[in-house]
Amino acid sequence: QVQLVESGGGLVQAGGSLRLSCAASGGTFSSYSMAWFRRTPGNRRDFVAGISRSGGSTAYADSLKGQFTISRDNAKKSVYLQMNSAKPEDTAVYFCAASWRNVPPRSESSYDYWGQGTQVTVSS
Repeated sequence: QVQLVESGGGLVQAGGSLRLSCAASGGTFSSYSMAWFRRTPGNRRDFVAGISRSGGSTAYADSLKGQFTISRDNAKKSVYLQMNSAKPEDTAVYFCAASWRNVPPRSESSYDYWGQGTQVTVSS
């Protein structure tokens, strides 16, 4: 069983940057690919970015490439999401998730463990 706890959310002005963190406990962190999803009110969770078990491969939602960067530190059992050039439409609850698959899936249903989420609000 893996527990995931996100942190780093908050209020950021449009054009600003924010770094989200997700700390894992339980299980073997390096056995999981990791991803970030986000959910806006009334919507499902959408894939933002994913990273393979070793960190050697990453994937991004097409519309978010170049704006977000995912990384991980297996020694610290943590995954990160760097958001740059924040936009009001990036306002959402951001979730980290863990999957047994090496290549991070883009489908929400393919993930085995989820954090509780952290709110990010981008003001215009």
